[in-house]
Amino acid sequence: MPVRERPVRILAIESSCDETAAAIVDGGWRIRANVVASQSDLHSTTGGVVPEVAARQHLRALVPVVRKALADAETTWSQIDYVAATRGPGLPGALIVGLNAARGLAFARGLPLIPADHIEGHVRAAWLRDAVEGAPPLPALALVVSGGHTELLLVLEDGAFERVGATRDDAAGEAFDKVARLLGLPYPGGPPISALAAQATERRLRLPRAWLRGTDDFSFSGLKTATRQLLEEPAPPAGAEVAWAFEESVCDVLSLKAVRAAERLEVRALIIAGGVAANARLRQRVRERAAAVGLPVCIPPPALCTDNAAMIAAAAHEHLDAAVDAAAPLDILPTASRVGSRSRAMRRRAR
Repeated sequence: MPVRERPVRILAIESSCDETAAAIVDGGWRIRANVVASQSDLHSTTGGVVPEVAARQHLRALVPVVRKALADAETTWSQIDYVAATRGPGLPGALIVGLNAARGLAFARGLPLIPADHIEGHVRAAWLRDAVEGAPPLPALALVVSGGHTELLLVLEDGAFERVGATRDDAAGEAFDKVARLLGLPYPGGPPISALAAQATERRLRLPRAWLRGTDDFSFSGLKTATRQLLEEPAPPAGAEVAWAFEESVCDVLSLKAVRAAERLEVRALIIAGGVAANARLRQRVRERAAAVGLPVCIPPPALCTDNAAMIAAAAHEHLDAAVDAAAPLDILPTASRVGSRSRAMRRRAR
């Protein structure tokens, strides 16, 4: 076979929730362009994402975002080798917009299409060279923590994933959004809670931690309820103190359970991924606890933690053999995540 003169170049589209994104990535690691059009301001008026509104906004933003990515990368369609798009998990209407756009582009340009998994994308963000120096060594344990997901995934040496633990109720990011609403803060809740927590002075308030001992699972619904009850007291603490205590509880549980699981599984690195991985306090707590046991930590910069298309391109690069020929029927539909479908806990119970 002829030797390629350059790495595989992928144009990827991400539209799983409330960011419309397009990116161009070479070789699964080098970012040439990464464009994101956020809908945060649009959804702040309702305090959360309205799926139909998100889908319509994706329709408006997608073509300009793709054009800007091509311009930023100084790339023409003749230099694109594959088109990729998020297949799931996410909001079905939003996913359909991105998938259909990618299918149309692939068909029009005669390019193969790669359906990508959103959760794998968050993990693969750690392989982008703009994120870390070099690729994380495998096997590694990935803590994926976002508005819709909180789970521990074992990344094996062959690149396969196994789910080690997951949330039993609210995801951490979802808890941030709900508590932000209780505090009268805007959506999304993570950044405003962190900003308010930084204003706390006493820092003695303690909210409960759900350790779920004996498991690698998480639970944040009880913390959310405890915060609401605290704020409903006749003389509640100052909002900054509540925000600080809430953030401390979430970061304490996430960091300790992730590092302990990584130690037990004897992995070579710990990856922190997903939108909540942009939280400065979580990054600090994870690094402190991992350093104490000599465990390397890989955390992408904040811009690559939140939803973006560069991470989708990185995930798609791992599945070039799953590409669909543009001349074949393109009947790919949105689906739930397949990452981590091989659950260690499930296999133990089966035995």
